[in-house]
Formats: sequence, structure tokens, C-alpha cells
Amino acid sequence: MTRELPGISTAEIDRAARPLAQAMTLPPAAYIREDVFGLEVERIFRRRWLPLARVDQVAKPGDFLSMDVFGQPVMIVHGQDGEIRVMSRTCLHRAAQVVEGNGNRKLFTCPYHAWSYDTAGQLVRAPLMEGAEGFSESGCRLPQVRTEIWQGFILANFDPDAAPFAPQARTFETYFEKFRLEDMVVVRTLEYDSDWNWKVLVENFMEAYHHIGVHPETFEPAYHARDSRVPDNDGPWSILHMPAAHEEVPLGLPPVEGLEDWQVRDLFASVLYPHFLLGVQGSVVTWYQVFPEAAGKMKLKIHICVPGAYTGFEGFDQIADEISRMVAAIHDEDIGANHTVWKGLNAPLTRQGRLSPLEKAIWQFNTWWLETMVPEGDTG
Repeated sequence: MTRELPGISTAEIDRAARPLAQAMTLPPAAYIREDVFGLEVERIFRRRWLPLARVDQVAKPGDFLSMDVFGQPVMIVHGQDGEIRVMSRTCLHRAAQVVEGNGNRKLFTCPYHAWSYDTAGQLVRAPLMEGAEGFSESGCRLPQVRTEIWQGFILANFDPDAAPFAPQARTFETYFEKFRLEDMVVVRTLEYDSDWNWKVLVENFMEAYHHIGVHPETFEPAYHARDSRVPDNDGPWSILHMPAAHEEVPLGLPPVEGLEDWQVRDLFASVLYPHFLLGVQGSVVTWYQVFPEAAGKMKLKIHICVPGAYTGFEGFDQIADEISRMVAAIHDEDIGANHTVWKGLNAPLTRQGRLSPLEKAIWQFNTWWLETMVPEGDTG
């Protein structure tokens, strides 16, 4: 049987699916075609666990965040009962949105006809509905999305039959156990509109090979591309380990207690598929929150996280600002790289390229992407 996707031949799929020493990149159509992106929404994004927030971002009862996730307006709410839920924020009456933005509320009152919902999504007030036969406020509740809290992250999945997230990430969790990800809080957030495919960002994040060209004065002197390595994976994730080229401890905040020296100095990039990106070093975690919107459009939020106890340190705001400036400077360098890749992917003469052994994480991701998008035996 053939394995095909729109605009992608069986031969192209086979070339990308070869062992790493022989493998090639995904073909340009995997990035630039809107019909391929539509299949990603159907086969990946609406069936996988997506990180929507940190628990500390909705720390108190009544705290909420609202966002749109692949066409579904949702809100993440810390209920008055202590539960954190992800639910639709579309009113059950005439489909207006009951809330926008973020804040703290005991009730979510639709601005259209004043139907009001509590923090569990239960309708508690529907004015002027007398005479509507069979209608009951108690029988109306905003649809709930499957939610799981993992290492302080609030994850959601639109597939009611999806396997739980935590068992899939057990080895990954063990790898970063000493960094205590669950203790982290968001202290700064950078936001970007990006005119390229989401996989371009994931691939750039997950290889150090580009340090020699894109970061020759920033990352490459500190984390040599040639020294980077990627462990084998046993689940839907990849880890890029970038050993430090020096013995110096990163400036700023003290490292998390219990880390070994190499864990303090070295830099780690990781992805939990499809696009849950974490950069980890010492006491700082950078969470790249990706919002794909089209084949060539995505939004990005880079959340800078540190242990919650550190926010009370003297001079913390200045340190956090400096970390934020450093992260922004590195991403500015990556923006140029992603722009030129995107231009090339859209060029008619562009074909698949050969992967370097240093791009093992890209190969792992591509293998997963192909298996998810075109399972063996699928005729396209």
C-alpha cells in the first residue's frame, strides 16, 4: 500500500523515514500546504495533549485565562471548589463568548443576554426564560475539555479517547526530575507573531547545528554545536543536550538545590510532541508556547519560569529583566533563520535536504510526525 499526503509522494515519505544516517528532511509540502495543515489539525492538534497554562497563572479560586485553540474558544478556570478546568467559553444560548482576556471572577456573565455561569461552568442564571418549556438552568453546563496537570503545566486534549499524558512522558520526567519543574512560576512573557510554519520553529529549537551560523557570538562559544547530543527516546518526546564549553556557572539566580554541576552548566532543549517546547538550564526554564494558526502563520509566547521561592530574592526584578533580554536577543537571531528557511521552503526548486547526525531530534520528530499523519497501511 502507498503512504501519501496531499502534495507529498510515497518516495518523499520513504526518504524522510530512513534511518538517521540516510534520512532526509520532510518535503516542502509538509510545511507550506494548507491542506496538510488541515490534516495536522485533525490528526494531531485535536488528538494530542496541548499545554495551555501553568498552574501559577491561575493560582487563586476565580482566576481565569481565555484563549482560542484551533477554532475552539476556551477558558482555563481555577474553580471555587479548588479544581482547575478547561472549558468552552461559548454561551449555550446564542453562542456569544462569555468572557475575553484574563482576570478573576466568581461568575462569567455573557454580555449578550446576561446568562451567567459559575467557575465550574454551571449555568446559574438565565433571565427572562419563563415559558421556555423543559428548560432548566441546572441542566446546562459549559462543555468541559479533558484536562491533566503535569509538572505544574495545565494540559488539555479534545480527544475523549486519548491516552493519559503522564505515562507517555515518564522517562522524560525522570530525565529532568532534579530541576523540579513543578516548582516553577512564570515571571516574564515575550510574545511574537511569526509568519512561518510551526515545524520550522520546532526544528530550529531542537538542534544545535545552527549555532555555528546563527549564534556564532552567543550560543556557539558557550555550547559548541559539535558537542551536542540527543538520547534515544521511548515516547513522543526528544531531548537535546548541549554540554557547556566552560566551567563557569551561569550568572543570575542560584541553581536549583540538588543539581549536579553538569546540570547547572549545560543547556537542554526538549519537545514533547507536537510542540511543547522547554529550554532548561540551572534554575531557569523557558517555555515556548506555540499556537499554530495556518500553514504559514503561528503565534508564540515565550514564558520565562523560575522557582517560585526565588521571586522574593533581593534584586529579582532586575535579574528577571536581564534574563528576558537575553532570551529575546537569542530569539531575534532565530527569527532571521526561520524567515530564510520559510522563504526557501516556498521556492519552487526546493527539495528535501539531507539531515546531519547532529539533527537526530529532528529525525525523531519527523519519524513521529509521519507515523501520526500517515500510519503504516494508510492509503492516503
